[in-house]
Amino acid sequence: MTEQTFVSVWDALEDSPEMAENMKIRSALMIELQELVRSRGWAQEEAAGRLGVTQPRLNDLLRGKIDKFSLDALVLLAARAGLAVQLQVKQAA
Repeated sequence: MTEQTFVSVWDALEDSPEMAENMKIRSALMIELQELVRSRGWAQEEAAGRLGVTQPRLNDLLRGKIDKFSLDALVLLAARAGLAVQLQVKQAA
């Protein structure tokens, strides 16, 4: 049995490097949003209202259900939360 090592869990889980990159960005945005909601002490109802989503949708976000959120949706939520999203592009290693 050959042992493989990966830089990211997404590199191990996804079928292509392109999808792994997408998941890395989505997970980073999701984590930032989760931390923002928790750090501000918002109740779920308040956070949902501020982000313009339903409470069940917010619950999906807080529970890390990444498969339910596109990159576009997470960028939109970040903007609604008052976060500035920046993308850094560099040559792959």
